[in-house]
Amino acid sequence: MHLELSLGKALIPQPQVCRMLGKSRSGLQKLRENDPDFPLPVKPGHGRQARCYYVAEEIHAWLLIQISKRDLA
Repeated sequence: MHLELSLGKALIPQPQVCRMLGKSRSGLQKLRENDPDFPLPVKPGHGRQARCYYVAEEIHAWLLIQISKRDLA
C-alpha cells in the first residue's frame, strides 16, 4: 500500500519499511536511534498510536548511500 502526497512523493507504511530492511519494529527504532541519517517518519495523526509512514524516495536514497559506503570499504 502506497499513499501519494500532492508533492508526488509516495508514502510507505512502517511495516513495509521493516520488511524492506529485514527488521522488526524495535529493530527499526534502534536503527533510527543509532543512525542520524536515517529518514524520519511522517505521522499524520497526533496520538502515540498513529501510524507511521516513510517517504519512499528517502528510504531508497538512504539504502543507496549504505550500498555506496559498503562498496568503498
